[in-house]
Amino acid sequence: MVIVRGAARRGYGAGGEGGNDRRSAVRGAVGGRRYGARAGDGERRRYGDGRGGLTGRWIGMLAAMPSPLPRPAVPPASPAPPASAAGSRGDACPGALRLHLADDGGLARVRIPGGVLDAGQAEVLGALALRHGDGDLHLTSRGNVQLRGLDPASGDALGRALAEAGLLPSPAHERVRNIVASPLSGLDGHGVRPVRAWLRALDAGLCGSARAAALSGRFLFALDDGRGDMTALRADVTVRALPQDEALVSVGGARFVVAADDAPRAALRAAEVFLDAVARAPESTRVWRVAELPDGPPLAEAVRDRLADEGVPTRTAVAGPPLPEAAPPAPGPYPGALAVHVPLGRLSPTAWRELAHAGTELRLTPWRGVVVAGPAEDAAARLAGAGLVTAPGSPWPRVGACVGQPGCARARADVRGDAARALPAVAVSPLPLYWSACERRCGRPAEPHADVVAGPDGGYLLSVPGRAPRPVDPADPARLAAALRAPTGP
Repeated sequence: MVIVRGAARRGYGAGGEGGNDRRSAVRGAVGGRRYGARAGDGERRRYGDGRGGLTGRWIGMLAAMPSPLPRPAVPPASPAPPASAAGSRGDACPGALRLHLADDGGLARVRIPGGVLDAGQAEVLGALALRHGDGDLHLTSRGNVQLRGLDPASGDALGRALAEAGLLPSPAHERVRNIVASPLSGLDGHGVRPVRAWLRALDAGLCGSARAAALSGRFLFALDDGRGDMTALRADVTVRALPQDEALVSVGGARFVVAADDAPRAALRAAEVFLDAVARAPESTRVWRVAELPDGPPLAEAVRDRLADEGVPTRTAVAGPPLPEAAPPAPGPYPGALAVHVPLGRLSPTAWRELAHAGTELRLTPWRGVVVAGPAEDAAARLAGAGLVTAPGSPWPRVGACVGQPGCARARADVRGDAARALPAVAVSPLPLYWSACERRCGRPAEPHADVVAGPDGGYLLSVPGRAPRPVDPADPARLAAALRAPTGP
């Protein structure tokens, strides 16, 4: 049985990895359009005759399973974190086993460490979205995948299929496997060292640590191959490859160096030491991430002491010039790879099918994109035909939005539609734009950006760092562009 938290229902943005909305009941027809003939049914009908076997292959694969599916042999749900791990109010981040109810139905978030999927796993996710949800796959700001519009009764089938596909190795840890990694690592010849071995070791260590199961679903690890593309994400624990087989570990603003082979252990110990610090915090304190810890002993020093007890040497990071940072991979071809951007993080069944078979492996990125490893010769053309961005120059990589209406009860506007209408304004903006349907700003990026937030009066307010907020109208891209170009100040 999958836990569905619905008494205080929470709606989550399109890849927001956070944010809440509350209502006493699901809007519309429970057991009607959403939970009976779900929104995905229309898309299934539309593409049913021309998708190259999408329905037959994916739906047939799941239809072959007994229905209803027997309960998985694994424990059914990850335990709620204790109060010491997440404050007096438990961590409400959704997972694959603990569904949350949004206005468009149940929501499941499937953690994909490093964003790495093979074709078979991608097919399973697509089949589950079609059979149980709205048909679409939604990428998050941490390289994970969300299924929306789910029937709450589909939880057992969802959990079993994910476990059989290797996407649910430990039910107790399924919400804490938040690991982002340099998506081009090992493909394009850049970076100091590939991070795949780190990724496997850290994920295995997390799933093998009973203590780590108490981490919140918001705690984030980042593995950087040395190019600096993970720095701006502000992860709780970042491991960056250095020359001479070393790694820089950053936690709580402090840094230290370990041997490269010890990096996964150091990252895991940092998380466990963080939990120890949370346990010492006042019971009323809500602490989910390192930056939320009250003042106390330096976390990095405690981690180094723990590693020393285990015979793992560390050294202080020597002060020097800032390490270089790299931008996210722009859409287009790379040696051994193709980078693709997904507008607003939403993938239709057709687009997901094309991605699943575009190359040898998919790597979902924390910028709502996908790196296709070993792309087929015609991959770029096929993916572009499915509505994805496969070449530089598009404004879409600089636009983001929460799910908005009709998916979230808190939403004041259809921010995705408004963001699309205002797309021409992005070309002149010095900063990326993020559209939010309420003040919670679910899923907003950590990097500097311009905020466009829906207000209670039906309008939007534009906030740019260093400038006074001003009202804007997405139906008038020219005026929005002028507001984005306006000089600093009121």
